Amino acid sequence: MSRAKRIIICGGGAIGVAIAYFLSRRGAAPIVIERHKVAGSASGKSGGFLAFDWCRGSPLDRLARRSFALHAELADTLGNPWGYRRLETYGGYAVENDAARGPGERPWLSEGVTITGRLGSPQTTALVEPRAFTTGLMAAAEKHGGAQRHGAVIDLVRDKSGAARGVALEDGETVEGDAVVIAMGPWSILAARWLPLPAVYGYKGHSLIFQTGEAIPAEALFLEYQESSGEVLTPELFPRADGTTWVCAVSSTEPLPIDPARVTPDEGAHARLEAMCRTISPALATAPIAARQACFRPVTEDGLPLIGPVPGVNGAYIATGHSVWGMLNAPATGEAMAELILDGTARHVDLAPFAAGRLRALDPVRLRTA
Repeated sequence: MSRAKRIIICGGGAIGVAIAYFLSRRGAAPIVIERHKVAGSASGKSGGFLAFDWCRGSPLDRLARRSFALHAELADTLGNPWGYRRLETYGGYAVENDAARGPGERPWLSEGVTITGRLGSPQTTALVEPRAFTTGLMAAAEKHGGAQRHGAVIDLVRDKSGAARGVALEDGETVEGDAVVIAMGPWSILAARWLPLPAVYGYKGHSLIFQTGEAIPAEALFLEYQESSGEVLTPELFPRADGTTWVCAVSSTEPLPIDPARVTPDEGAHARLEAMCRTISPALATAPIAARQACFRPVTEDGLPLIGPVPGVNGAYIATGHSVWGMLNAPATGEAMAELILDGTARHVDLAPFAAGRLRALDPVRLRTA
């Protein structure tokens, strides 16, 4: 009997873990290498919102629809330890200077919040708790032969033909494999020092998690909110099955630290969020805050993810740059990457729009000397 294919996955976020899960279900032996911790960055701090058809008309549409269906299947198959739930989803607006702070048409919202329309139904929008989803999928991968290792990847190991045959770690160890996948979110830009890859940037976001219990029903909300300064924020509110509510609104382009453990919030960002929440919701105004968070989501120059082979390097692959749709599109990305690596082609999703070669590769020499 031939041995299982050993696939090295650099990065323990939702994308890397989903690849590991689908590879393990196919009999491969994936190894997830993570320098911080699984779900330690955006995959543990994001909203976890899922939408079936919000990418219609874009190259992401087929990927999103496939992934939305896979989320339901995974929750059913694996016992739903991450609180997958279907939601009503609404849009609206509010103004900070509006004095109306009492309960509105929906008791959990202030009367100064105007709901302008329904954006999604339980058939088209859903939610997961992202940290539990990512760690739960990693545990499922391990049950099927996957493994995780702590370490910082600093280089690619190649054979005599130049093909990828493993990675070198910061501690001097080498981990060998039959293929290598870069799935390090915005930190994937570090791999451009040793692979011909385009830029992946980090866009910083801030969020709060409130302990709301049953005060807020299964209703997601997307708002336009005007502060007293005149600046307009676009808050998103997602009530989770575990009795918490996640809220975000403040983003920035702060520099990405080399170490994910060193991500810190911008000064005053959470205070702005708290003030906004007190204005728009009596339920949030009185709820304890369970967490104040900051994370970087990965974005590319054209807004589409990088999914597929690394040009010119056999056995090397990339899967990152999913921006706000990373949690949604993790399952279909994992499935497609497993098919690509083991079968040579992705069957369920066309990966051509996400090919790394569509964008200009960075200069590895300049990166190494910067």
